Amino acid sequence: MTYHFSTIVKKSFDDAVAATKEALKMHNFNVLSEINIKDNLKKDLNVEFRPYLILGVCNPELTYRALEAEDKLGVLLPCNVIVQQQENGNVEVSAVNPVLSMGAIDHVVVARVAHDIGSHLQQVIDEVGQT
Repeated sequence: MTYHFSTIVKKSFDDAVAATKEALKMHNFNVLSEINIKDNLKKDLNVEFRPYLILGVCNPELTYRALEAEDKLGVLLPCNVIVQQQENGNVEVSAVNPVLSMGAIDHVVVARVAHDIGSHLQQVIDEVGQT
């Protein structure tokens, strides 16, 4: 089992970001944050980097269930989804596998929620890869 779900998409970077956000919305994920790594590295280090966007996402219902079971779970939130343009020009969309990231928490409810979130994120990645 790997720590992420990924797919290569046949879209421009901007179109891949839009498709990813739409698929996330369809699975009840809110985008809580956007971190533009390319811009941050340019500003902070004055280096050029490929387009690379980190989306911090949250499914409110599932997050609530997990936090009710384990109040320190917030250190692992939100779930990250990335859109990056690879050096060869391909655009890749990836999401964290929450089963692995939350696996250190020994709680049956958290394990169920992690599985549910992972299932939704895998579907998001599959759907973005098919469009």
